[in-house]
Parts: sequence; structure tokens; C-alpha cells
Amino acid sequence: MKSLRIVDFLIDELRDRASVPVDLSRNLFGLGAYVGEVLVRNAGATWLDLGEYERDYFQQRVGVRMGDGMVRSPLSKVMNRYEVGPDESLELYYLTLPGRARAAA
Repeated sequence: MKSLRIVDFLIDELRDRASVPVDLSRNLFGLGAYVGEVLVRNAGATWLDLGEYERDYFQQRVGVRMGDGMVRSPLSKVMNRYEVGPDESLELYYLTLPGRARAAA
């Protein structure tokens, strides 16, 4: 999804302005929610409340279940993108994500 390229750009801007005080956790949470909604609307995922094991693993309360049954955490993925940088591209994540439904022709 091309919009995830914009999310990558926004995260890079947050990284570049790390010395400027911003509510980073709120911004990253919002971007993670957006990425999750992209997966729901375009990749056949559904939102779910994570169970105890998944909450501990992802350090998040919500995630998505992909069409293949795998649980993913777009919120954690966005945090990872911020911490690691461009090597964790969200656009590339979407394009290579196992279990995503193919768009209708």
C-alpha cells in the first residue's frame, strides 16, 4: 500500500526530530492503529483483543488476525520501525506479509 510509504516517512520525521519534545507514544500508537486498519481493509485481517500470551509477547493489548490465522501486532511493528529505522519498512512489511488476502481483480 502506498499510504504505508507515507507512514514510513512520518516515522523517519519523528526519528529525525527526536530532540524535539513530542508525545511520541501517542503518535506511534496512532500510526500503528492506521497500519492495523490498512491490514483489516486491504489484507483480510480482523482486529482482536490479544490473549495473555500475545499481550506478553507483543507488549500490546490489541492486534490483528490474518487470513492464515497468524496473529500480528501492527502497533509493535510501528514501534520497531521507529527503533530500527528504514530497514523495517512498513510498506515492504505489507507487500511481503504472509497470509494477506489478495486484492480483488
